[in-house]
Amino acid sequence: MRFSILGETLARHDDGTEVPLGGPARRALLTLLLVRPREVVAAERLADELAPDGTMSAHALQSQVSRLRAALGPAVIERAGAGYRAAVDPEDVDAGRFERLAREGRAALAADDPVRAVELLCGALELWRGPALADLAHLTEGDTARAATVRLEELRLGALEDRIEAELRLGGHRDAVAELRELTGRHPLRERLAALLIRALSAEGGQAEALAAYEETRGRLADELGSDPSAELVALHRELLDFDPSPAQVGPPAQLTSFVGRSGEVAEVAGMLRVARLVTLVGPGGVGKTRLSVEAAGAAADDVCFVELASLREGAGLPGAVLAALGLRENGLQLGGGQGPLERLATALADRVLLLVLDNCEHLAEEAAALAGRLLAVCPRLRILATSREPLSVIGEHLWQVRPLDDAAAVRLFTERASAVRRGFTAAPGPGAGPAPGPVERICAALDNLPLAIELAAARLRTMDVEDLAQRLDDRLGLAAARANRGADERHRTLRAVVAWSWDLLSAQEQRAARRFTVFPAGATARAALEVCRAGGAGGPGPGAPEAEVLEAEVLESLVDKSLLELTGGRLRMLETIRAYGAERLVEAGEAASTGGAHARYVLELARAAEPHLRGAGQLEWLERMASGHGDLRAALGWAGGEGRWETALELLAAASAYLWIRGVSGSVAARAAAVLDAVGDAPPAGLGEEFAACVLLAAAGPGGLAAWRRHRERAGRLLAAAWAQDAADATGGTGGTGGRYPVLLLVWMMRNATEADPLDAFALVSAQRGRPEPWVRAVAAYVSGFGPLGAGDPAGAERDFAEAAEGFRAAGDRWGTALVLDALAGMAAARGDRAGAVALTDEALALTERLGALEDSADLLVNRADQLVDGDPAAARADYARAAALARRAGGSAALAAAQRGLGDLAVRDGDPAEARRLYEEALERIDPHWVKSAGSRVRALAGLGRVAESYGDRPTARARYAEAAVSAAAVVGGTTPQALRLLGLPQDVIELVAAHAP
Repeated sequence: MRFSILGETLARHDDGTEVPLGGPARRALLTLLLVRPREVVAAERLADELAPDGTMSAHALQSQVSRLRAALGPAVIERAGAGYRAAVDPEDVDAGRFERLAREGRAALAADDPVRAVELLCGALELWRGPALADLAHLTEGDTARAATVRLEELRLGALEDRIEAELRLGGHRDAVAELRELTGRHPLRERLAALLIRALSAEGGQAEALAAYEETRGRLADELGSDPSAELVALHRELLDFDPSPAQVGPPAQLTSFVGRSGEVAEVAGMLRVARLVTLVGPGGVGKTRLSVEAAGAAADDVCFVELASLREGAGLPGAVLAALGLRENGLQLGGGQGPLERLATALADRVLLLVLDNCEHLAEEAAALAGRLLAVCPRLRILATSREPLSVIGEHLWQVRPLDDAAAVRLFTERASAVRRGFTAAPGPGAGPAPGPVERICAALDNLPLAIELAAARLRTMDVEDLAQRLDDRLGLAAARANRGADERHRTLRAVVAWSWDLLSAQEQRAARRFTVFPAGATARAALEVCRAGGAGGPGPGAPEAEVLEAEVLESLVDKSLLELTGGRLRMLETIRAYGAERLVEAGEAASTGGAHARYVLELARAAEPHLRGAGQLEWLERMASGHGDLRAALGWAGGEGRWETALELLAAASAYLWIRGVSGSVAARAAAVLDAVGDAPPAGLGEEFAACVLLAAAGPGGLAAWRRHRERAGRLLAAAWAQDAADATGGTGGTGGRYPVLLLVWMMRNATEADPLDAFALVSAQRGRPEPWVRAVAAYVSGFGPLGAGDPAGAERDFAEAAEGFRAAGDRWGTALVLDALAGMAAARGDRAGAVALTDEALALTERLGALEDSADLLVNRADQLVDGDPAAARADYARAAALARRAGGSAALAAAQRGLGDLAVRDGDPAEARRLYEEALERIDPHWVKSAGSRVRALAGLGRVAESYGDRPTARARYAEAAVSAAAVVGGTTPQALRLLGLPQDVIELVAAHAP
């Protein structure tokens, strides 16, 4: 018999049928006995619990016991001395099973086995059907009932916390947040629940929300209990504040198969890298250069960054591709800065010990050589391992010729790969052991022992006998041909012939899918591949498409089985050698234009779908999704340009602009945008005025973008203003009509125009959008509007506008906009003397920039925080300046590094070390772009610092000159009078007064 007391009390026979227990008194009596199975409960205590008013006599209690025995059987309840007990195994009571499972689940969690812990704890919690001991709920005065209920409910909550912690360890942060919010609402003073919520929010990217949850918990504890948070919560808070965002650097790809036949070469290449700074693995396609580079990199002691270049078609994009592999942005959230990707790379790698692997350089050999030469010259601790079909011809390059496998290794590779598709296959002779080695050796010999060719051939043993395979290859390649003197060109022809042979064995549907898949430069999800490949025919998909055009997922699976596609990390990928052959077949089939168009439409629709999410709570998820398809965007733009589809190119650039700006990769499409502008001139296609403005902004993001900006700025401004006109008929906030489709352009337009001599038109355009219905647009308008009263000397008005903007961005869930506004609010708080408020706002902004991977902006914020701390806690300020400098170096951000050096220079002045201060100030000035508004404050403060250094040496003329130079610099970048300019830059009052007093 089984009993349940976690909810209404129930008893069931072994066959599951329920036992009728009678009225409330009998249920309550059975519940009291089942709380402690096999333990004697005194009759007097039972009577007191069941009737606290003393109305239950011993006879009445005996009567209830007798009726229970009649229902359950005489053996279930026993008389023992002056009391009764339930003679049941604790495992037969749900509460007993719950406690055991909860204990085992907690033990599994402590043993770092979260999978087992979740299984046990879910099983424990599923036993609950309602409140504990529900049939004792009316007995509010009984000590036993009350204590047992409290104990079980506490155990239940503890098990729930354990289960959630286990799920968090398994990555279930997103699903846990809603449940934890509900639980913390019911148990607001329970610190473990608060800690779990904070961790879930932080892991899900809600660093600011996590900090807010901590503050809410701390306030409740103080208000209701008069206590401080526990040591665990305090440590968690510090962890949030000290979070050090490491870039998501790309390491060598994980390998799905064993490495055969080159262990000696791995050791030799690794040894060569210890003495040479540039090693190039040279050999024909399919010989195994990439795999050897992966294994050699794995043997290296240094940190490794792996850059796959096969999908990159433009040499100009090479520095950006390396930045992306390092997990770094091309620009910060504030845009601008004057640094190109190559300069940023040089700064980021200047002091790093790193092995940089550049894989598949042959089609970009000239650009790869230039990049390697430049980086090796300025980054003394950098080493480069390249793979190419030809040398890079850089001074100091060491070459390693990658040759085909020897005969024994080739046979072993074929055998291992064949056994993966045909169980029990072996090339060894012997009774029942499989075929003799002859056919396998003949196959490998015909394939020149090239690893890729061997793997393609071995995959065919799924449906083909080895003798048949050897004969077919003989017919196709000629096995008898001598190969002893074949060079790289002959071996490349052998590989191409094997790829062609494998291709010809595909069905018509498989060939169609494979050739259309080649429009994906760096692989795709199965869903994307199906969508594009189905639509890639000349007639496209639809109900009228012939049966052969209907592509099913099984076709892609078949291509994986036949090694034409690989499935890694949830994405399908085609090896470059096979992709190049398939692309030729796509052209031959007359489908290049139609499939390229289908691919471009897919990219465009994805970008359009992403745009609103990129400004909302799904920002991080959609940034990653768009980043995984960045190569697709470049390919789609290349197709549009090659086909002269300039409307499509404009739409692609505009739809992707939010991703490009927020992710910090706008420079990667700058050359494409400039080419589009050259093609369309000053007259964009009708209805695409806003897209034209986006194109102008993106073209201006490149190293040579100033000319395009100067030429098209006025026209773009008029078109953008027309798109966002405030007439009632079109005041749709970007959701209808022909304008206002891309709200992010408003903010970027203002940022780009802030450094111009006439920024007022841009200011008027953006600030006029405060009446729009879309909250994000109103937030942008409020943010920009705040700079009006700030420049006019009305800090209270500016702060009101910034606060309104912060509320709007927070409500939308946009970390980008929120971080920008919090930075401004922190400056306002500092200006009115609220140092603690400024630090708190900066902390919140830091949490956001770190989740966005904006290291340069995080460094800037650390400098700001240090500026607030320097008077009261110079040691903490010094630590923040130093950490900011380290982050800026890692990000390759010269401007942020200069700001940190300026701060350290200020501390050197305080410490009475003018020589060190002068060195730091001068280094900072060398790194600052004097024309960028974001760096203007650092430039002014560094110049003022040099003035103070000169004064410390008694050199008043030099000091005055430095102060005057600072005043001129501020006015030149920001405009207006010197005091106005200095206030707009958010400088400390003492700096404002000192510099303004020396304005010319």
